[in-house]
Amino acid sequence: MDTMRIITANVNGIRAAARRGAVPWLVAAEPDALCLQEVRADDTELAKVLAEAGFGHWSVAHTEGSAKGRAGVAVATREPHLAQRVGIDGLHVDEGRWVEVDVATARGPLTVVSAYVHTGEAETPRQDAKHAFLDAMTARMARAAQAGELMVVTGDLNVAHREADLKNWKGNLRKAGFLPSERAYLDGWFEDGAWVDVHRSLAGEGPGPYTWWSWRGKAFDNDAGWRIDYQLATAPLAALATTASVGRAPTYAERWSDHAPVVVDYAV
Repeated sequence: MDTMRIITANVNGIRAAARRGAVPWLVAAEPDALCLQEVRADDTELAKVLAEAGFGHWSVAHTEGSAKGRAGVAVATREPHLAQRVGIDGLHVDEGRWVEVDVATARGPLTVVSAYVHTGEAETPRQDAKHAFLDAMTARMARAAQAGELMVVTGDLNVAHREADLKNWKGNLRKAGFLPSERAYLDGWFEDGAWVDVHRSLAGEGPGPYTWWSWRGKAFDNDAGWRIDYQLATAPLAALATTASVGRAPTYAERWSDHAPVVVDYAV
């Protein structure tokens, strides 16, 4: 039985992450698919970092944000892409926030998505934009589930689903990232079992493990984090997930992003 290792990581700028030591980590992690968010680079700059990691021959789908140096998502896979799509069903095409690819597996085509949801800000237009993006995600995911597709949506969703997903949940009840309106989207995705939060399913009830910590203060040292990076799989794919882990740096000095990668193995 073949195993496909999918790693998702908000790199907080691919060039900065490379300078901080991301390349050796990625090489050692031995991914089959690499999903990146906040790439903040052009195709040439991304290709250079991937080549340094020995992934120069991989198939890469990358879309930059319209604002230079902001956003940007990518999916790089060991196997060739059968298809690539930028944006969600014709929406959010120029935002650098959604790219999906199809790859062949022994069980049929697998769709791999790298997504970067807006940070948002409560009661502002920024929050409206975040909800619009989550609406588009919901429609795309519902269609995949109804069709029985093998699909995984990975990335920085900028929403902590439950109290177990952030250390200081009481202090963030009215803040973007833990608003009831945001968490309701995830409730809807998971309520009928059509989509599964693979990391939570395999890691247990928590609290944590977290995937983001502020660069400031002692948040990392005190593990005062948020779990906002996900791998969400349709039920047929989730049933094939075997292991999940967070690549948390051993020390603050060894961090190469303010996020940690989420690693999942699938028996596809």
